[in-house]
This record gives sequence, structure tokens and C-alpha cells, in this order.
Amino acid sequence: MSSRPMSLLRMAPAVFLPALVFETGMGALAPVLALSGRALGASVGTAGLVLALLGVGQILGDVPAGALAARVGDRRAMLMAAAVAVLTLCGCALARNVGELGIAVTATGATNAVFVLARQAYLTEAAPKELRARALSTLGGMSRVGSFVGPFIGAAVLSTHPVHDIYWLAVAFTLAAALVVALVPDVTDPLTGRTAGTAAPAPVRAVVRDHRTVFLTLGVAVLLVGSVRAARQTVLPLWAEHLGFTPATTSVVFGIAGLVDTLTFYPSGQVMDRLGRLWIAVPSMLVLGLTMVSLPLTRTLGELTVVAMVMGFGNGIGSGILMTLGADVAPPASRSQFLGVWRLCADSGSAGGPLVVSAAAGLGSLAAGISTMGVVGVLAAGALLRWAPRYSPFATKGTRSRVVAGDTARPAPSPAPGPDRCDEARRG
Repeated sequence: MSSRPMSLLRMAPAVFLPALVFETGMGALAPVLALSGRALGASVGTAGLVLALLGVGQILGDVPAGALAARVGDRRAMLMAAAVAVLTLCGCALARNVGELGIAVTATGATNAVFVLARQAYLTEAAPKELRARALSTLGGMSRVGSFVGPFIGAAVLSTHPVHDIYWLAVAFTLAAALVVALVPDVTDPLTGRTAGTAAPAPVRAVVRDHRTVFLTLGVAVLLVGSVRAARQTVLPLWAEHLGFTPATTSVVFGIAGLVDTLTFYPSGQVMDRLGRLWIAVPSMLVLGLTMVSLPLTRTLGELTVVAMVMGFGNGIGSGILMTLGADVAPPASRSQFLGVWRLCADSGSAGGPLVVSAAAGLGSLAAGISTMGVVGVLAAGALLRWAPRYSPFATKGTRSRVVAGDTARPAPSPAPGPDRCDEARRG
């Protein structure tokens, strides 16, 4: 057994590399899902629905992903998810109509939920408390890097191949990620001599019941955060189109914002580990909220680009914050199941945010929809400020000083279920 302490470098081959490879494949896929639907004869609205089904699949897969990871272990869950993803991606490539494509895309989204949650559950248990935010921010950063790099790789392939060949590219990345998972062992914890993912399974219904107070308070804040983050990806292209800019120009602006987003994930983890989660969570939501309120005031390309870059900064510094808060409050006896429900809160918000903007646009007031989501961002900041210190022992330096000495990444067993889980949550 290695006596070397845990570090991000030691975690990289087993944790960050497979996540990066897998998310790069998904990143290459996302921009052309709607085009794939159009190639099969779908209308513009139906093609947009095909893209939305990827997120729907992820929502449907969140809770089962937690139960699966708890039952078979994190690594096996990832290998199973990769195997199923290969089948669903082949189904996308071979789909003969939009219905078949939609079913395959939904199933692919569910496999993504399993793959991501398994790595999150592992880091939640394995990463030392002083490294937790940086580890989870880096994991979130891998998704951002994959989403940024993937479309460029996909564009290179599509320059000489038909649209449906992008699915074969995603299959190749998925197989590569599975190969890394199969060949590279997880880092063994020098304090316990074991890896994560060995907790006994617990019914998801019992987990929701026992921790309902957390989900109805901090979980609502998580839902608001997810809605604002996802709305960002909708409001920028819609407002750019409203201003009359071409799709090519819009793509450049979106790419610049994405670059700023990608470059800021690691510094945010450092701040969260040293000063507390709220020093990143609240500014992230305030920046996103205020920039969304400002977006309808832009008129020129320069103004739009500046607002987009600040918006990317606000989103980027928040990388990993939801995973980190989930790690802080997840009970050790049912960690994976809890995180599955936790991700359901975030992903449900991610699905709802763009719907608010789209509904407002359909009613003839895009600016009102964008501004509404800006207000939601401010509300999310307030909700985090109110509830995070109650449940997370690392919300601020003040809450951290009240934690009993010891490794809170591995708290003592939970007390008997009760209506208020504050004491348990403060222990980790």
C-alpha cells in the first residue's frame, strides 16, 4: 500500500483522465444532435427537442445512477455505463427515423449521469477535506474542457464526413474512457487502505425521507443554481440573434466566453478550500445574475462580447461548487444514493432555466425572460448564503472552526433518522 498522501496529480490518471475523455466525446456530440435530427427529416422544433432529450436522459438517470454506484461500486458502474453508451451511440448512428434517434439520445444522457456520478462519489469519499473543493472543481473542469474541445474535434471530422459519423467519434472516445477505467486502478487511501464505493446499499426512498430537510432547503438553492447556469447557454445565442448577428459571429462570442469559463475552474477550488464555499458560490451567482440582467442592455458586438466574457467568468468560478456542497453534506452510509438525488435537483434546474427563457421569448419578450433568470441568480445567491452555512461545515472559515478535529471527509456513522439533519450534515 502506498503511503503517499492523496494529491490531484495522483488522482489524475484514474479520475480526471477518463472523465475528460468521456466528456470530450459528449462535447463533440452535443452541437450536432439537432442537425442529426434535421437530417432524418425533423422540423426545427423537433430537432431542438432531440437536443433537449440528452438532458432529459441525464435527469432520468441521476437517481438510478446513485443506486447503481452504491450497489456495484464506482468503477463497475462506470464500465457498465460506458458499455451501454457504446450501444446507445451506435443506435444514434444507425437510427432510421427521429423516434429511434430520440430514444437512443435519451438513453445516452442516462449513461452520462452514471459516469459522472461515479467519479463524484469516489472523490467525495477519497479526497482529503483540505483538497476536496480543488478535486471536485477539477472534475467539473474536465467537463468544461471536454465541452470546449469536443466541438472542434467534431468539426474537423464533419469537414470530410456526414453528420451521423459524429456518433462513431463519440463511440471511440467512450471506448477509450472505458479502457482507462479498466486499466488504471483507483488511488488507495493511505489512511484506510481502501478505495471508495464500498458502502452498503440503502433504499433511495429512505435517503430522501431521512434527509428531506436538506433537499427542501439547500436542495432548492441547488435547483436555482442549475437553472441559472443552464440558462446562460440559451440567453447568449438568442440575444445575439435578436441583435442580428450571424451564427458564425455568435459562435465566436460563445467560444470566447467558453474559454474564459474553462480557464477559471482550478483557482475557484483553491478559494473554496482556503476560505470556504460561499466565497465562490455567492459571487458566482451574483455575477451570473447581474450579467443576465445587463445582457438586454447590450446593442453592439463589443458590448455583447464583454458581457459574455464576464458571464463566462461567473460560471467558470462556480465550477464544482454543487459537487463540493454535495460532498460536504452527503451521509457516508448512503453517499452515492444521496448524491444521485442531489444531482437530480441540479439537473432539474438545468432543464427548467432554458424553458423559462424560451417561454418568455415565445410570448414576445425575450428581454423579460433573460432578466427573470438574472433575478433568479440573485435569489440563488441569497439561498446559498442562507442555507449553506447550516449544512456545510466548510461554508466559511467560521463554520469550519466549529468542526470537531478529525477527518470530516469520513464522519462518524449517522444518528437515527429524524426530521432535522443539521447535526449530521455539519459532521460531513
